[in-house]
Amino acid sequence: MSNMNQTIIDAFKFRHATKQFDPSKKVSDEDFETILEAGRLSPSSLGLEPWHFVVVQSETLRDKLKPYSWGAQKQLDTASHFVLIFARKNVTSQSEYVQNLIRGVKQYEESTIPAVNEKFDNFQTNFHINDNERTLYDWASKQTYIALGNMMTTAALLGVDSCPMEGFDLDKVTEILADEGILDTEHFGISVMVGFGYRAEEPAHGKVRQNKDDVISWV
Repeated sequence: MSNMNQTIIDAFKFRHATKQFDPSKKVSDEDFETILEAGRLSPSSLGLEPWHFVVVQSETLRDKLKPYSWGAQKQLDTASHFVLIFARKNVTSQSEYVQNLIRGVKQYEESTIPAVNEKFDNFQTNFHINDNERTLYDWASKQTYIALGNMMTTAALLGVDSCPMEGFDLDKVTEILADEGILDTEHFGISVMVGFGYRAEEPAHGKVRQNKDDVISWV
């Protein structure tokens, strides 16, 4: 196995769902910016980037989230950096967000935009993405997990621990973030939380996964 291959596998073996971080150890600005960049540069379906990353460093806000985030009790207290990943709602070809993206960011030629819109519409219809607001939101949430995975893998390559979390009261956390002016509920919902830092102690056992023959098929 080449050095690069071994480095990658070692990073995946190193990474585990860190339940408690060492609060005295902080991730460097350089390392955390790299982790955030891994999320920002992640691929997304149709390149629509339907996400927003909120880094929660406020102890006051962390304390407000804690009673309604049972899956993040120790992480909220100890993580060097704690991130909420939002998923964008109603991402369709005719939405203001998509039109601004393809014109202002991707800078498509105006003459090509009708064909681009048609491509988006056909894809979303054939894949049952635009059946309703819920299917659109679920599709966007799936994209955020690509960014989440890339951020955690990047962290592991840097020797930084992480833990993804879905264990929270969605309605109460949404309410808190909306009241704080952090979450625009018309355009976003909370997809997942993730903490970063350095483990307080080593995991009790090594990486445990199913045998590769049970999860991989070649045809």
